[in-house]
Amino acid sequence: MKYVISIFLFIAIPFIVSFKGVENRESISTRNLADPDTFPVPGREVPGLLFYIQRDPNTNTIVYELNKDGQGRVREKDPVSTFWIRYPEGGGRKDLNYLQRKFAYGINSKSMGNGDFELRSVAYSKLPLYLRRDQKNQYHVYADIGSRKCILSRVFIRIDGGTFWSPNVLYIELKGVEIATGKIITQRIKPS
Repeated sequence: MKYVISIFLFIAIPFIVSFKGVENRESISTRNLADPDTFPVPGREVPGLLFYIQRDPNTNTIVYELNKDGQGRVREKDPVSTFWIRYPEGGGRKDLNYLQRKFAYGINSKSMGNGDFELRSVAYSKLPLYLRRDQKNQYHVYADIGSRKCILSRVFIRIDGGTFWSPNVLYIELKGVEIATGKIITQRIKPS
C-alpha cells in the first residue's frame, strides 16, 4: 500500500504544478487514449539522454540527461540534469520548477566510487537506479524491470479520467533493454 501511495504522489504532484491557465480548472476527461509508443521520443537533441518520463494528458516529456562539466567529466555532486521537452509547444526545453525538482521529478544521487552513482527519485526513493558506465565507457541508468536487469529507457504513466486533484491512474509502465539478451522489457504496475 505504501508503494501505491508513493506512486500516486509521484504522479499527482507534477499535475498540480505543471498545469496552467484554464487547464487548472478543468477535469481530466475520459477520451481515446493515445498509444504511448506513438509519443515523440527524445533523440539527438539530448546527447546525454539517460531516460525519460511521459504521461497523459499530453506529450510533454521529462528528460534525465547526463550532467557533464566543461571538460566533459560527469559532475560528481549532480550527475543527472532534469528538464522538460515541451513537444506541444514546439519541442523547446524548459527547466523544472522548484516543486517539480524537490517533490516530483528530481533525482538524489550518491557516489559509489569509480564514476558510478546510486540514484533515487525524490518522489519514490525505494526504487534504486544505478548510473554506471558500460564496456564502451557510455553511461546508462540500470534498473530491475520485471525482475530482470535492464537499462531503463522510459517510464510512462497512463491516466484516464478522474479530476485534476484525483486522476484515475490505470498503470505505470517501465521500459528498458535487458542486459543479458538485448530484448525490450516492459513492466506495468497497476495501482490497487
